[in-house]
Amino acid sequence: MSIRYGIISTAQIVPRFVAGVNESEDGVVTAIASRNLEKAQQVAQELAIPTAYGSYQELYEDDNVDIVYVATYNKGHYEAAKNALLAGKHVLVEKPFTLSWDEADELFELAKQQNCFLMEAQKAVFLPITQYVKKLIQEKQLGDVRYLRSFTAYPNVDHISWFDSLDAGGGALHGSGSYGLQYMLYVTGTEIEEAAGTALIEPGKTDSQCDVSVLLTNNIQGNVFVTTNFGSDSQLTIFGNQGQVVIPKFWKTQEATVTINGESEHIHLPHQSEFVFEVNHVNECLAKGLTESPIMTKDLTLQTIELVEKMYEQWVE
Repeated sequence: MSIRYGIISTAQIVPRFVAGVNESEDGVVTAIASRNLEKAQQVAQELAIPTAYGSYQELYEDDNVDIVYVATYNKGHYEAAKNALLAGKHVLVEKPFTLSWDEADELFELAKQQNCFLMEAQKAVFLPITQYVKKLIQEKQLGDVRYLRSFTAYPNVDHISWFDSLDAGGGALHGSGSYGLQYMLYVTGTEIEEAAGTALIEPGKTDSQCDVSVLLTNNIQGNVFVTTNFGSDSQLTIFGNQGQVVIPKFWKTQEATVTINGESEHIHLPHQSEFVFEVNHVNECLAKGLTESPIMTKDLTLQTIELVEKMYEQWVE
């Protein structure tokens, strides 16, 4: 049986997500909605989506939609997800899930009440390379993990009209921080114990660059650096006392370099769409009647939101 997706928004990410659904085993996109009907119709035609709506509510009420994928601007995630859940739909929300812990907690409680599946769309944790790296760590092939460093440079943000607005959920940490944080927590199976950070923020704007250090359980330290001020190679590196792993563009990668006791090996696990693994997981969860992902858990989402919210409170003060 097909899992039928309805998409909220015609954002830049939508074509890539649709490609992932089309490549998945059981997924199909049946509808897309925008507040601008012409835009929805245009994207629907380009991506071969059968139905286009000029309002989100029409999509929520569509009986041919099982799960709603929320890809609106960041501040819009909470309202769109809430309305979809109230309509009895399962929901997949693009990261960052919400802008506050309270909003996120409320959505998970509502999903439970509605008996609906709810998950943050964090494609990075479902990639074959990520699963490979997690297994390396679990098998202690790197020895004891001591430090993880995530470096993300994303200099081209001009196309995001709301990027400079903190109220809209713009900013470097909102935009890319959850990738590094959730990747670290997932592959190490740890939790955040402490966090501290600094950011570059112009008056009346949000962060263009940020640096967050975390202390994780099991005496592991981590660092997440995100910049929109310059370009460079983005990667995540994991250091153990017997080896290390370098993962370029870790949120969509097909490769990694593993060095153990001085011997290096290049790992290549090819794929077409980096979204397909996340979509297949969601489809499996729905087929099993789950309301929460056992991989991209409520706890993983809430921990990250709490940290990000705390950082912005400190920086804006």
